[in-house]
Amino acid sequence: MDLSGKIISQLPEVGGNSKTGNAWRKQEFILETGGQYPKKVCVSLWGDKIDQFGLKVGEQVTLGIDVESREYNGRWYTEVKAYKVDRTAGGGAPSAMPEVDTFYSESEEDKLPF
Repeated sequence: MDLSGKIISQLPEVGGNSKTGNAWRKQEFILETGGQYPKKVCVSLWGDKIDQFGLKVGEQVTLGIDVESREYNGRWYTEVKAYKVDRTAGGGAPSAMPEVDTFYSESEEDKLPF
């Protein structure tokens, strides 16, 4: 699933050790979607992805996300985790195809025989 918008806030990084003794770290960002009714979504980055993606406040991004809910003591908690980041340029993505003025040629050698 993809989610696009602007990073409007960066929360402090948190970390610790799991029950098995493995170190973990997490950083959350607030993304504001566009459109007539913008929404704010808290998105988490875990471990090495924090440094790999290097998200900054003010960036326009499209995030590949996973949404997961867990139950704890009778309550449900939902987390939005980002696994991919595409940075959006201001004008849009460059086209992969070259610009073509015409699809035919006036010269005789380019004409089809039928």
